[in-house]
Amino acid sequence: MALKAGIVGLPNVGKSTLFNAVSNNAQAQASNYRFCTIEPNVGQVEVPDERIDKLAELVNPERVLPTTIEFVDIAGLVKGASKGEGLGNKFLANIREVDAIVHVIRCFEDENILREEGEINPVGDKEIIDTELQLKDLESVEKKMQRFEKLAKNDPKAKIVFEALKKCQEHLMEGKNIRELALEGDDADAVADLFLLTAKPVLYVANVDEGAILTGNKYSEALVASAKAEGAEVIVMNNTIEAQISEMDDAEDKAMFLDEYGLKEPGLSRLIRAAYSLLNLITYFTAGVQEVRAWTIERGWKAPQAAGVIHTDFEKGFIKAETIAYNDYVEYGSETACKENGKLRIEGKEYVVQDGDVMHFRFNV
Repeated sequence: MALKAGIVGLPNVGKSTLFNAVSNNAQAQASNYRFCTIEPNVGQVEVPDERIDKLAELVNPERVLPTTIEFVDIAGLVKGASKGEGLGNKFLANIREVDAIVHVIRCFEDENILREEGEINPVGDKEIIDTELQLKDLESVEKKMQRFEKLAKNDPKAKIVFEALKKCQEHLMEGKNIRELALEGDDADAVADLFLLTAKPVLYVANVDEGAILTGNKYSEALVASAKAEGAEVIVMNNTIEAQISEMDDAEDKAMFLDEYGLKEPGLSRLIRAAYSLLNLITYFTAGVQEVRAWTIERGWKAPQAAGVIHTDFEKGFIKAETIAYNDYVEYGSETACKENGKLRIEGKEYVVQDGDVMHFRFNV
């Protein structure tokens, strides 16, 4: 599953620095100039998961393959982007292509880093981005409304579409994001082709100064309060420190560096896991001598769908799934021991896969 989280924000808030931290495969140029990042950089990163390390320790496979998520570094938006200001149209198009939004917000003071928006104001910065995305969505919704307005008078199906669009229009005009509507059924279908920007799930990163990594500060606290109102999560971190940590190859040096700042783990590990969870994703595992591998599926998927992630033939010819709960696998130490102790279950087509399941599929070719 090619899942993408787009890193967005105003210019010079630490987006590209964060991207450099989370991506080992691509480096975005971090610089104190507007529009430094023009083309979106894409980096595929592993989702930190202690469970796959433990399974690998027990199985001792030839290779270990964690699950991954892609982060896209999207250049800084500015006020007026919805009308094409800056490189607005291009940036908004890049956002439309991602599955979730990671919104980086400046929560630190530094007179050496340019800021044209005035005093540090995390909530105000959040609202600038929200407004630009809402305006662009409103434009998309109203264009489609024009096409369906006449049809809705005589066609019941067109009327359903028009009413759903009208609901979205009214919501956006109130300065609210479409994700707050939690559209379902016909309403969701009516706007699916628009790929609305404010319908995407969002996660906020409060980029704080070094002294506020553990406690946060007045700026991050204001952001947390604002995000809480829409049910969103805020990750507090210092992007520059995270970039330094990511450059360390030696595990001992990294551990000492983390200890120096009182951190149990890098903030970006929390961020990656939060972004993964934001997309309503879970992980199941396959474990054998050739490989231990993590597989990404949507929460609520049944066993045949999960099997299809490995290969479409697995879903088409699904017979059963031999399943062991992760905790049982760790407790007993092997598939054989789990089977001997009655912990290996045979699940059928209606089984809803649980996060951490260790599975082996049987299928007809």
